[in-house]
Amino acid sequence: MNILFIDWPCFGRDDVLDFFITNHHHVTNFSHPDLDLRKSPTFLSEMDQVIESQTFDLCFSYNYFPLVAQACYSHGLKYISLVYDSPQVKLYSYTVTYPTNYIFVFDSIIVEQFRKEGINTFYYMPLPVNADKIDHLLAQEANTAQFQSEVSFVGSLYNEEHNLYDRLPSLSPYTKGYLEGLLQAQSKVYGYNFLEDTLTPSILEEVQSAIQYQKNPDGVETLSYIFSDYFLCRKLTSMERMEYLNLISQYFPLKIYTHNPNTMIGKAQNMGSADYTTEMPYIFHNSKINLNITLRSIKNGIPLRCLDIMKCGGFLLTNYQFDFLRHFTPNEDFVYFDGKEDLINKIDYFLTHEDERISIAKSGYEKVKQNHNYSCTFQQIFKIVFSK
Repeated sequence: MNILFIDWPCFGRDDVLDFFITNHHHVTNFSHPDLDLRKSPTFLSEMDQVIESQTFDLCFSYNYFPLVAQACYSHGLKYISLVYDSPQVKLYSYTVTYPTNYIFVFDSIIVEQFRKEGINTFYYMPLPVNADKIDHLLAQEANTAQFQSEVSFVGSLYNEEHNLYDRLPSLSPYTKGYLEGLLQAQSKVYGYNFLEDTLTPSILEEVQSAIQYQKNPDGVETLSYIFSDYFLCRKLTSMERMEYLNLISQYFPLKIYTHNPNTMIGKAQNMGSADYTTEMPYIFHNSKINLNITLRSIKNGIPLRCLDIMKCGGFLLTNYQFDFLRHFTPNEDFVYFDGKEDLINKIDYFLTHEDERISIAKSGYEKVKQNHNYSCTFQQIFKIVFSK
């Protein structure tokens, strides 16, 4: 096939390009500084020229871009987007309704929400990983002592610039108390996110006055969505990660790898940030327990970080996410915890039951390698796209 590839520095860029080329697809790369914008005559003009220069079978991008959708629609070109970011406000652009779109999202609840509104351009698809590439990396000689740990956590603490909630102007005591109560209530519930549904008109009116959010001219996103997923979910995730990691550090040796090297959490050892390509695979492979605490804007989906852990042969301990059960078996391929007490008990159990821990990690690795590689994922994607 002849593929127009929207090129930007994203996760999976090299892997998907390698897959296309290895499978004898011809790839034309297109990049542009206005890619993230909602309106750009220059972008559309330049993309028009590329599309008209040859006959393409499809256009592909990681994440969804309204300008790309607009250009593809004007030429009747199939546009496949594989979304890995959450939240992604661009999905609320009216351009998602174009029949040339095939939008694959790893969180099943998002697909359900759009399809309930009659928008049938959305499809559920877990994210692919390249386990073969990691196998090759891990087979090479390396000094892995620095990456060994009893328990490790890799990820943002959302206490940096991402924490929009703490940057809000002053809110009334009632609104502040209401929001704090929502966060505390939601922290006790996994598997159902009620934050957006419980933001009342009066609360949203005050929030709107505080943040002065201007809806995108081509978008239908609501303030309740923006505030719940970009403000509250990140704040709640920060609270949970800090609380859980502090608790774990009181009982077990814990290493955290995060952007802010100055953050101190209990007795945990802050290792600073870890490079996604050259360091994370060794961390996941050499940690006895890899912990995942999902960003709360991911309602049902399997975070990419979890698949990254499993593709490295690492043992995964995660909070409950519904979509895991579509593909994996708890206590056979991974383990999930339900609350703080259960988390501590399971860390204690699996640190002292090595054979069981290794067996679970091996099973998870084999299923990811067999069922969630690029070949399997794109076989399913192409079947959907070219059956219509």
